[in-house]
Amino acid sequence: MTVVLLVRHGLTEATGRRLVGWSPGVHLSPAGRDQAERAAERLASLPIRAVYSSPLERCLETARPLASRLGLAVRRREALGEVRYGEWTGRSLAQLSRTALWRQVQMVPSNVRFPAGESFLEVQHRVVGELRRIVAAHPRALVAVYSHADVIKLVVAHLSGMHQDLFQRLVIEPASVSAIAVGDGVPRILRVNDTGDLAALQPRGRPKRRATKVRG
Repeated sequence: MTVVLLVRHGLTEATGRRLVGWSPGVHLSPAGRDQAERAAERLASLPIRAVYSSPLERCLETARPLASRLGLAVRRREALGEVRYGEWTGRSLAQLSRTALWRQVQMVPSNVRFPAGESFLEVQHRVVGELRRIVAAHPRALVAVYSHADVIKLVVAHLSGMHQDLFQRLVIEPASVSAIAVGDGVPRILRVNDTGDLAALQPRGRPKRRATKVRG
């Protein structure tokens, strides 16, 4: 079995605010660069034989610290790139969340094709195909693959046998690591969204009210 470490890129200034897709010139923020360095520290002790990446800047910038520590080149692969969002590219998430198509993206993504862009089924097909080629090139080895949140979620959904309409239930944080074992036999999902940080588990609802003392 080949173990593939699926690493999401670090934070950018647009993360969580704008759907940048394949827009050029989207770089890691200072926080994202710090995440990339910390991810490299976590992974550098592993016997990683190759480092692959989406060709987009934010992924390459996340991959380079690890590649540098290991003395490896970053191998760019077009098929590992972000979803092609077409006419949605560059629009704010706040604006998109008010559209009817956004509701379909969340509830029935298997039926969605982005205007002048890709469908999720097409994205899943291209990235799973690319991972098969990577695994074939590195039998029984450990490789790192840097990509994007929806792309990684689609891979995990495929290997787990999850229907694509359920893949939005998965969460892939910036600079997180998801590990899969692929090759001979049944695929194994070893890690999902591992950041080594529990801060994301903090409840995000309203703060609890302070208890009112009862005077007797």
